[in-house]
Amino acid sequence: MNFSLPHIPERTEKPRKSGLTMMMDKGLSWRQAENFVDSCAEFADIVKLGFGTSYLTKDFERKLEIYHEAGITTYLGGTLFEAFIIRGMFDDYRKLLDRFKIPAAEVSDGSIVLNHELKCEYINKLSKDFIVMSEVGSKEEGILISPNKWINMMQAELEAGSWKVIAEARESGNVGIYRPNGTAHVALVNKIIAKVSVENILWEAPKKAQQVWFIKQFGTNVNLGNIAHDEVIPLETLRIGLRGDTFHDFLPEGVANQNIE
Repeated sequence: MNFSLPHIPERTEKPRKSGLTMMMDKGLSWRQAENFVDSCAEFADIVKLGFGTSYLTKDFERKLEIYHEAGITTYLGGTLFEAFIIRGMFDDYRKLLDRFKIPAAEVSDGSIVLNHELKCEYINKLSKDFIVMSEVGSKEEGILISPNKWINMMQAELEAGSWKVIAEARESGNVGIYRPNGTAHVALVNKIIAKVSVENILWEAPKKAQQVWFIKQFGTNVNLGNIAHDEVIPLETLRIGLRGDTFHDFLPEGVANQNIE
């Protein structure tokens, strides 16, 4: 850090198992990726190459190399996985990951109807060679999944080989674990974490209010994803109490008033 301040909460260090920040790359150029790495590599653990953007991104391999050299894990968005699966091209998907030396994979079924046993088979097969993150929840607004089903799916996917399970929210932040207005389904989240370790869940939280809510609920080292490339450092300030929304959350009792009265 550039200077010292007391009472800053302790952040986990890379390579992290908790306190992860996943940045969603929605088509950055390699130069933008280079700038991102220069300023944010210390604070970003994972980059998701969102939905099908990897199909179109110019100088794709060059961009991947920039992320990998910075120690950032990359993976292709789950929508692309589903695009291969619905076309009967699972083996081609594996070859694609090998071709581009992508170390991780997302297995999801947010846009297609996929038998859950088959989904777990895909997780298990990919986990033998890749870091697997699997996503639970629908991308469709208005589709509700019972808490027990969320829990059962998350547990089964972790047992099948997922490193983390991702709680769906889309980049819009208004489906899955969130209500249409963007606020968290509090009862759902509480029921999930009663059965699934919070360290094993990566919560998609594209909006600041959602990031604040999860940090207040689960602390500085909660796993958060779908963070915009220009919001990674602002998120880090939320995590350590250097932004108004969490300013008082990590100060010891009495510190807040002893120097201003």
